[in-house]
Amino acid sequence: MGNCNIGIVTFPIGKSNEIPLYNLTTIVNCLANQVYIITGNAGIDVAQMLKDSHFELIYHISGSNAITRIYNYAKTQVTITFHMMKLSKNVDIWIFPIGGEALLPCVFLAKILRKPVIMSLTSSTESMMKYQQTLLTPIVVFFAKFNYFLASKIILYSPALISEWNLEKYRQKILIAYEHFLDFNVFSVTIPLSDRPPLIGYIGRLSKEKGVQNFAQALPAIFSSQRGLRVLIGGDGQLKETIVASLQEGGITTCVDLPGWISHDDLPPYLNQLRLLVLPSYTEGLPNIMLEAMACGTPVLATPVGVIPDVIIDGKTGFIMENNSPECIAMNVIRALNSQELEQIADSGKRFVEENFTFERVVAQWKEVLEEI
Repeated sequence: MGNCNIGIVTFPIGKSNEIPLYNLTTIVNCLANQVYIITGNAGIDVAQMLKDSHFELIYHISGSNAITRIYNYAKTQVTITFHMMKLSKNVDIWIFPIGGEALLPCVFLAKILRKPVIMSLTSSTESMMKYQQTLLTPIVVFFAKFNYFLASKIILYSPALISEWNLEKYRQKILIAYEHFLDFNVFSVTIPLSDRPPLIGYIGRLSKEKGVQNFAQALPAIFSSQRGLRVLIGGDGQLKETIVASLQEGGITTCVDLPGWISHDDLPPYLNQLRLLVLPSYTEGLPNIMLEAMACGTPVLATPVGVIPDVIIDGKTGFIMENNSPECIAMNVIRALNSQELEQIADSGKRFVEENFTFERVVAQWKEVLEEI
């Protein structure tokens, strides 16, 4: 494996995907002779963190209307394919994570050149696009499905995702691995749960599939039960103005902090302030913020989507809510905060993450994946 050169190709990424790309590149760097990365937008920050790796950087602008969005999307696909052609003689295996599953021209090029293609799925394209209904939605979904057919191997975080993401027909070429690992010197408990202020929160993209608007709508009922409670909603996205309006309508703006996007370096202090992190997503893969919170001794309340039920066992390593309706969120937040075993659950969650998300473990998983090719 040390003599193998590997290419990693993503669609230009947002801030929320910096750490997944950084982690995957770091893992593959341990297993390959040389790694070439084609990415863009926030990917420039990853390139600065990994100065010894070879990066080809692209800038993508979505566009202000449907026509320009489609044009710019096609232009970016062509540009990425051009960069792949330039690197093709140096690359033995191509990995497509983080939106790469929709890069159909790139996958066609790899197949024409007889290079193995690994689709590393961090989310369900079909589920994600359902909450981003645009003219591009059917195009992206079609490209992704066709690429699943073309791929040599498909990487999932858990066997449970095969049925959840409707991938049964590709079962024979599915392997299991994830790129999640934590620095437990950074993500650790600095403030014991019992010493933290009455503060709960959400941290992540402010987008529809994350269910954060439902969380905002649940807050009046939560505040009526939990006197003195404050809430943090950290992140940025297209729903920011909608959430602000919802807080104003509920008359609760003075009880909710909106710090905007929180950098990865600043996450540990924020997580060490929270008594509960709420993740009310409609769809997920394996959310980094869940693992980071657990490592900081912060209990997590989440919906049972993606790989979350593999990590959170209700009442043992965290809390699971049946759905993400505002009523269900409120009921379960109150249940979690009133739990007599909250500190024990937080400790169990911390131990689970420390045992299962080490760098050595994920490198071993990816070594097995690459040996299958």
